[in-house]
Amino acid sequence: MASSNDSIKQTLLIALSLCVVCSILVSGAAVILKPAQDANKLLDRNKNILSAAGLFDPEVHSDADVAQLFAQFTPRIVDLEQGRLLSEAETDQLGIDLSTYDPRRAVNDPRYSRALSAAQDVANIKRQLLYPMVYVVGSEDDVEQIVLPINGYGLWGILYGFLALEGDGNTVDGIGFYELKETPGLGAEVTNPRWRNQWPGKKIYAASGDVALDVVRGSGSGPSQISGLAGATLTSRGVENLIQFWMGENGFGPFLQNLRNS
Repeated sequence: MASSNDSIKQTLLIALSLCVVCSILVSGAAVILKPAQDANKLLDRNKNILSAAGLFDPEVHSDADVAQLFAQFTPRIVDLEQGRLLSEAETDQLGIDLSTYDPRRAVNDPRYSRALSAAQDVANIKRQLLYPMVYVVGSEDDVEQIVLPINGYGLWGILYGFLALEGDGNTVDGIGFYELKETPGLGAEVTNPRWRNQWPGKKIYAASGDVALDVVRGSGSGPSQISGLAGATLTSRGVENLIQFWMGENGFGPFLQNLRNS
């Protein structure tokens, strides 16, 4: 009997030892791999920004080109309530480190975000980041191009992307969506270069200052019209809604108006 008990104890001890060793190995692997994972995440973000700005073509460029191409951009924080870029000192006062700032995490932090009312929430995102990170080419007094983060609900989930504008804060340079849950061949066509190619040159605002950009059924030939996606009415409407929200008074609208008036 004693021998049987000793055997059970020995088995349990071996199993426990194996669990401890495996746990240490998994934890160690996670620590070792994290720098590479962070580097890949940064590379993907920068490629998406460059793609939206029309500066990265996977048929022409490689990952090795990204750092040089992205060097022309300066990450900045926009205060949406004040409608302006924050200085480095103001960014530091908010406790934001641009090298580690994670907007997807910050949107759940009440220090940096707010809940939206049903009337405000045109894009159906529930919470809005009040201090988004934008990417600027040129100086604050002479912006040549600016890339803005955008998100909003499509058919099955939130679309995440970037919208690039010329320095006038009104003319579109390009758009790109990097995360979506839309139906392949239908709503997912928002990533199709043929659909994206109609965006450059379109105007966001009417002379009145209202958001004029519209995703329409059929052919969008006007200066502020984008052709909707065939068979993907709800995704098209979602894109239109997120543009209306982020370019409007509750989004980047006041900031872009100040940019146009500067």
